[in-house]
Amino acid sequence: MTVALEERPEGGLRFFSLKDMERRGVMLEAGALHAVAREAWADIREGRAYGLKSVLLPFESELWARPELDHYRKRFEGERLGWKLSTLSSVGPDYAAVKIVGANALNRHLGRPRSMSTIALFDKVTLAPICLLDGTEISAARTATYATTIVDRFLSGRNGLSVFIFGAGPIAERVILGLGIFAHEAFSKVFIRSRSADSAVHLAAKLAARVAYPLVAVDDNDELRGCDLVITASNAKRPVFDDAEANPHAVTLHLGGDETPPQYIQRVLKTGRLLCDDITMVSRRNSQSLALYFSKGQSTLETLGPLLGVTNFSDLGDELQKREDEPLHITCVGLPMLDLYVAKYVYETFLKTEPNA
Repeated sequence: MTVALEERPEGGLRFFSLKDMERRGVMLEAGALHAVAREAWADIREGRAYGLKSVLLPFESELWARPELDHYRKRFEGERLGWKLSTLSSVGPDYAAVKIVGANALNRHLGRPRSMSTIALFDKVTLAPICLLDGTEISAARTATYATTIVDRFLSGRNGLSVFIFGAGPIAERVILGLGIFAHEAFSKVFIRSRSADSAVHLAAKLAARVAYPLVAVDDNDELRGCDLVITASNAKRPVFDDAEANPHAVTLHLGGDETPPQYIQRVLKTGRLLCDDITMVSRRNSQSLALYFSKGQSTLETLGPLLGVTNFSDLGDELQKREDEPLHITCVGLPMLDLYVAKYVYETFLKTEPNA
C-alpha cells in the first residue's frame, strides 16, 4: 500500500492523494511504521511530543429523522454508529499536525469507508502548512502499530502465540499484516471473529498468502480461552466476550468501543495491570469500556483510575515486563502524536525519493 504526492497546478500546498497510491509514493510498510511508532513513544515519554483530541458527536436522532435513511436503522441494533467529527492536534520536535476524522458506520452502506481522515502537516516553528495527506490509510496503519508495539514490549521472544481478533475491517487487516514483522514462529494461529461470519472468512482468505501463520475465521468464542493476545477492533455497542471465556493471563488490546465486560475489568484491577495510551484522553472520550466502567460508577477514569493503578503506557519504565501469570489490558484511544509521526515519515520519505520536489 502506498501514499503519493501531487502538486497543485498553481503550486504551493502539496496534497498526498490515495488515487496515486499505485503510481508513485511511499509504502506504509508495517516494519517501517513500527520503527516510527517506537520513535514517537520515546519522544512522548520524554515530553518532546504532545497533543490533544476533541470529538463532536452529532445527535443520532437527527440521522434517523431523515426518511431516506430510516430503513437502515434496524441494521445497527448491535453496532455503534460511531457518528463523530474528531480533531487531533499534535506537536513534535520538527513538525506539527492536525488530523480531522469524519466517521459513521452507516458509510459502508453508502459506498464509503466507515472512517475518513485528512491530515495537515505544518512546520513547527512558523506553523506554516507543508502538505495535506489523505489520512484514511495512515490512520489504520498507525492504529496497527499499537499491536506491534505491545507484542514487542510484553510478548517479545515468545513463540507459538495464539491471537484472537474481534473485527474484520481495515484496522483488523492492518493488525494482521503488522504481526507479520515478527519471526514466523512467533504465532501459531490467528483467529478472526466478526459480526458477519462472511467478512471474517473473506479477510482470512484475502490475507492468507501474505502472512506466515494460519488465519482461522470463527463464529464463536470457543478458541478465546487458549489465546495469549486478544485484540478488539470491532464497532460493537456492547462487550464481545464474557470474562469467563477469556484466558485469565492474556494480553488484551482494546482498540474499539464498549468491547470488554466490567467483570473482566474488575478482575484485571485486582490481579493484573490496566494501561492506557493516554488516561486523560480515554477518560474524556468516555466511549470505551474502561472509561465507561468508571463513569457508570459515578466517577471518572481520570480521577479514580491512577489511584487504582491504571497507568499510561508511556510512563512505564523499560525494565517493567509482564509476568506470565498476570492479565494485562491496554485501552487505546488513538494518540494524535502517532498520526504526526507517520505523516512526518510519509513526507520525509517522499522528499528522499524526489529531492527536487
